[in-house]
Amino acid sequence: MTDELWGQVRQKLQESVGANNYSTWIEPLVFSGLQDGVATFAVPTQFIGDWVRRNFADQIKHLMTTAGSAVTRIEFAVSKRTPAKQATAAKSTAPKPAGELPGAPLDARFTFDSFVVGKPNELAHAAAKRVAEGGPVSFNPLFLYGGVGLGKTHLMHAIAHELKARRPDLNVVYLSAEQFMYRFVQALRERKMMDFKQLFRSVDVLMVDDVQFIAGKDSTQEEFFHTFNALVDQNKQIIISADRAPGEIKGLEERIKSRLQSGLVVDLHPTDYELRLGILQTKVDAYRAKNDDLVMSDGVLEFLAHRISTNVRVLEGALTRLFAFASLVGREITLELAQDCLADVLRASDRKITIEEIQRKVSEHYNIRFSDLIGPRRMRNLARPRQIAMYLAKQLTSRSLPEIGRRFGGRDHTTVMHGVRKIEELKAIDSQISDDLDLLRRALEA
Repeated sequence: MTDELWGQVRQKLQESVGANNYSTWIEPLVFSGLQDGVATFAVPTQFIGDWVRRNFADQIKHLMTTAGSAVTRIEFAVSKRTPAKQATAAKSTAPKPAGELPGAPLDARFTFDSFVVGKPNELAHAAAKRVAEGGPVSFNPLFLYGGVGLGKTHLMHAIAHELKARRPDLNVVYLSAEQFMYRFVQALRERKMMDFKQLFRSVDVLMVDDVQFIAGKDSTQEEFFHTFNALVDQNKQIIISADRAPGEIKGLEERIKSRLQSGLVVDLHPTDYELRLGILQTKVDAYRAKNDDLVMSDGVLEFLAHRISTNVRVLEGALTRLFAFASLVGREITLELAQDCLADVLRASDRKITIEEIQRKVSEHYNIRFSDLIGPRRMRNLARPRQIAMYLAKQLTSRSLPEIGRRFGGRDHTTVMHGVRKIEELKAIDSQISDDLDLLRRALEA
């Protein structure tokens, strides 16, 4: 393969992976040669080579083969210097300061413009927008948490996109907790801890996604704690996301929990019907802007918003499948077609939560025995979890009050009614009970 053909492949990669991914991961690659089906590239760091191997190697191999070169494997070799023509090209496209820490790729779709705001996520959206303005804020860190598919990662990417557009002078780094851990372990192995510390302490905005993954990793937590403190002491902004509140992350050191709770902690609640409908309508509008042949019957979006209620990614994926199917067969998207095409998704979304599941999840959450939860004992440390379990059984199952009472040790339906009413009162005034209910509901619906 010649440099000219590699240039054509680079062009196709730029179109497919997006400008941010291209400038961060593809542009630094220098084609070294092709021999016996092995294409070799020079990379400035081992980290970039490893990242490209995991995330883009198959795509590069496919495009090179399509361009006429029989490539069976991609290899990367760290180069101490970059050829002059490559350095010039990189400089003219997107100059980066020497020693800048490479972050994870950003998804071009995840912007504030494409984020649909509703009551369950309006506080998280407002806080993210404030941080993305790039000015001083009164909270550091910003901690976003919520279940799968509720928009945490979308908001993280949106903040990074906005900051890079508004403040190109800032060194904004977004990466997952797993990538932080990978960089840390790599630095230990290569005896480059001073480089690691210097790189992470030189960022202006550090964004770490899914921080629950460092729980239980003592050495990684230690370094994360020191990095966190160093950046806060320099008034550098930190944005963190996780699948649960800091205090609920088992295996996370207390000093880290305390630090994470010292800023603004915001919960992204499960979506409501109106928000799900708004998300679907936004996707339909975006699709119609590019495809004028879409015909959809009334009631389809409302049906999907009602039936697929736990995960936005599943909801959006279902609509994408409908678009593809209708386009391929040239049919109108009707309610009947949606039911046929999405039968497996709808069956999965119809999974029934049982009273026993609720009882076991509540017992586990409050660290009490299952037998005590449903037994006759009336101690306060048992009574409140029991009422919460009754409340969730009423909300998440179709069982009657007498049936719920029987499953709680043969209690009368008036006892269940009292417990449900008590929790409804408490959740409005007790933030801890409200948080516990949200956490338990997400765990049960996941």
